[in-house]
Amino acid sequence: MTPSARNALIALGITILLFATVLWAVDYLNAARVKELGTIEDKIAIDTLSLETQFDLLAEAPCKDISEGSVLSTELNDLSDRLSYTEDRLGSENDEVLKLKRQYTLLEIKDYLLMKRLAGECKSLKPVFVLYFYSNAGDCKDCAQAGYALSYLRQTYPRLRVYSFDYNLDLSALKTLNAVLGIKAPLPAYVINGKNFSGLASLDELEKRLPLDLLASSTATSTKKQ
Repeated sequence: MTPSARNALIALGITILLFATVLWAVDYLNAARVKELGTIEDKIAIDTLSLETQFDLLAEAPCKDISEGSVLSTELNDLSDRLSYTEDRLGSENDEVLKLKRQYTLLEIKDYLLMKRLAGECKSLKPVFVLYFYSNAGDCKDCAQAGYALSYLRQTYPRLRVYSFDYNLDLSALKTLNAVLGIKAPLPAYVINGKNFSGLASLDELEKRLPLDLLASSTATSTKKQ
């Protein structure tokens, strides 16, 4: 065998080895992603069943046993964080991500309706609702800024209940909610304690729309906890 033929054979062998390594790495990463998604989906399925059970229990609970801070807010926030993590890893158009987002959206709508009902029946409950509508379709340049601002406000004011909805999500219940509330472009759009707003994005703009009595009460509550 000539040196040139031997070198060509070695080069071919290295190329085949590199190609096989890349294929193995891709298969391994895909398998890892599927396994990771399956673990997250199992966890969310358990959380979903738990939340639905809590909805039924809270609907029967006396007003004296209910407070804004204890009604599912922590569970929904944790669920939202897990969904955001999954969406960041796999992309907003991933079929499994969209499935999880539909489940979470239904829980948000159910929680919103339950809290509105409880607030009407229990005078001690005075939550402030912010329904936030965003888009991942590239037509909402301010949605990321609005999301950060709402996360800060949610952490700052205990009585603030923020519900985030992907406006373009293919879900009949969400489309009905959009129609009932009269949600229209431009996005981001909001319903803050029954009043519609569009295009707000900065922290100052959003905070000015919150009831001043809520701000004072929530701030006092936060101060006592420190």
